[in-house]
Amino acid sequence: MLPHTSDPSDTSALSMTPSLYVVATPLGNLQDMGLRALAVLRGVEVIACEDTRHSQRLLDAFGITTRLVALHEHNEQAAAGLVIRMLEEGKRVALITDAGTPAVSDPGARAVARVQEAGFPVVPVPGACAAVAALSASGLADGHFHFHGFLPTKSAARRAALEALKGVPGTLVFYEAPHRIVETLDDLAATLESTRQIVVARELTKMFEQIVRMPLAEAPAWLAADANRARGEFVLLVSAAPATEGLSPEAERVLGLLLAELPVKQAAKLAAAITGASKNALYERALEMKSQA
Repeated sequence: MLPHTSDPSDTSALSMTPSLYVVATPLGNLQDMGLRALAVLRGVEVIACEDTRHSQRLLDAFGITTRLVALHEHNEQAAAGLVIRMLEEGKRVALITDAGTPAVSDPGARAVARVQEAGFPVVPVPGACAAVAALSASGLADGHFHFHGFLPTKSAARRAALEALKGVPGTLVFYEAPHRIVETLDDLAATLESTRQIVVARELTKMFEQIVRMPLAEAPAWLAADANRARGEFVLLVSAAPATEGLSPEAERVLGLLLAELPVKQAAKLAAAITGASKNALYERALEMKSQA
């Protein structure tokens, strides 16, 4: 049996209980807008959004006249208080972001937490998510993935974050902005193993969508070869850490974290106790990691 799909104007998608609806919106292609999302946006009394001008264009495209209020990274706490007051008045509120799923590397998570703490239901209305869309088209079959979102803006902090992620046993998923993409690809190639694969996905679902897979070491040169490749919003997917003979990726990760704080011998002993890996193998690997550093 096919799942139930309602008429876009059907407000039965809403509960009678005052609730916050976390509504995913298209990344770019408006045809990705879900029927339930349309019904919710039409039926609620207020829509909290990241940028009212941007969201107004979305609503206009579907003939939706619901009132908009701003909820962004600079006013999230105050806006969350406003949302809670509206819920207390019996209103139903939707939360959207500029594109994709709210509260995933976008404003909204703190507001959702405040609403939950105030005792009101939070209802997800799923749809587009850039990370999952890119992952589905990446061809990376590591079995697991780790969504990190945006890396730090400064190179030293970015490389430190990447060092901490080196041993994660799965695909690494990052978001990046066009003005930092050059530096981020440089740091990825300099910090992570050259044998890894990277998938660069930009402008997903938009006119100039591009999804390219290549060895990580080649990514900076690929980007530099065409200025247009640095345009748009990016999802970067890096394949899992290569297996180290005798040590699992998890053992490598734990050892790396401990080495940042402890002497080699103590780090190896503690990593062995945590992971069950060979203490001798961990000690030898710790010496290698220290010498490389």
